[in-house]
Amino acid sequence: MRKITNEELGRPTPEAYAAMEKMAVTVVLDNVRSMQNVGAFFRTSDAFGVEHIALCGITATPPARDIHKTALGAEQTVPWSYYESTEACIDALHERGYLVYAVEQVDGATMLGDFRPEAGRRYALVFGNEVDGVEQEAVDRCDGAIEIPQMGVKHSLNVSVSGGVVLWDFFWRIRPNR
Repeated sequence: MRKITNEELGRPTPEAYAAMEKMAVTVVLDNVRSMQNVGAFFRTSDAFGVEHIALCGITATPPARDIHKTALGAEQTVPWSYYESTEACIDALHERGYLVYAVEQVDGATMLGDFRPEAGRRYALVFGNEVDGVEQEAVDRCDGAIEIPQMGVKHSLNVSVSGGVVLWDFFWRIRPNR
């Protein structure tokens, strides 16, 4: 086995990436307090072709050194917007025809492996604060919830790790040019 060089990976330029078809998914960050987590979401969203990130409440916005540290420039390739409240963001996404799901442990949540996103639909996935998760007021506005099954004592993952798990699943199921 030989490691592939960056040049051999054939990555698109930022301009070519901007013109590419994206996965019909918007990430919503509900009061995520760590700039490193925000940066990790940008980097993961770039990798999986997420169309947009909505930063809500206390979630930091670019430009910020600590976001850039983990995003490695993806904060410049993934479009983003800011909303003062997650509820206002969810309302705006509903108006634009999105199905909005909280990624949270709630009564009636669908386990990630059982969730079947439909091709042709637009989805928004709400990820919550590192301590409190997705605020109840935001959960109440969502069309449903997706839960990542877990076996451990803690029953929680870092929010950016949760983002990687869920976005990979969506990418696998509905990515463009599948």
